[in-house]
Amino acid sequence: MKTSIPILLGAAALLGACSPADSGADSKPSADAAKPAHDDYLPLFNGKDLSGWTPSKENPESFSVANGELVVKGGRSHLFYTGEVNGGKFKNFELKLKVMTTPGSNSGVYFHTTPQDEGWPDNGYECQVNSTHKDPKKTGSLYGVVNVLVLAEGQEAPKGGAHLPRDKAPSTDGEWFDYDITVRGKHIVLKVNGETTVDYTEPEGGPDSNFAGRKIGEGTFALQAH
Repeated sequence: MKTSIPILLGAAALLGACSPADSGADSKPSADAAKPAHDDYLPLFNGKDLSGWTPSKENPESFSVANGELVVKGGRSHLFYTGEVNGGKFKNFELKLKVMTTPGSNSGVYFHTTPQDEGWPDNGYECQVNSTHKDPKKTGSLYGVVNVLVLAEGQEAPKGGAHLPRDKAPSTDGEWFDYDITVRGKHIVLKVNGETTVDYTEPEGGPDSNFAGRKIGEGTFALQAH
């Protein structure tokens, strides 16, 4: 499955820089899309290669760069930010991305995670990227914690987490969408094309979910191939 992420995987407002860039829906980005959209934002992806990013040893070929875009195409793997910005450690931040999915894509963006060689990341939260994959947890979900849920006919709701039912995913295959991820203290806000899909405050002790490592802390970002 293929998911294109231009820097758009890329401008992060770090540690108190909270003035947002324009969040209107956009088409395919221009050639200079990897430039910061606002003076407070720092690019994490250079639009040329995977410098500053380290893939897991499991299927590292799942990540590539083409036409200024970071392309994610499974099998399962994760690409961790290990670059110079903030030493690769983020606590309070705003991450702004532009993402396009193809039919059946299933991906995600992790934060507060730690590089590892294989398997699903043990630490951090996952922000789901899924427009039409059979998994009912769609784009804009804080995976397994607060799920933007679109059930097919006869499909049962998954166990674990809170569910926010809707008729269709907030993202559409073949169209670029804005994905904003903001963390301030224990407060997490996810937005898709300016629409708030998750507004969540982590309770004492962490979320009641099947993922013990899903806790606010500090760490890096990761992209998921699936």
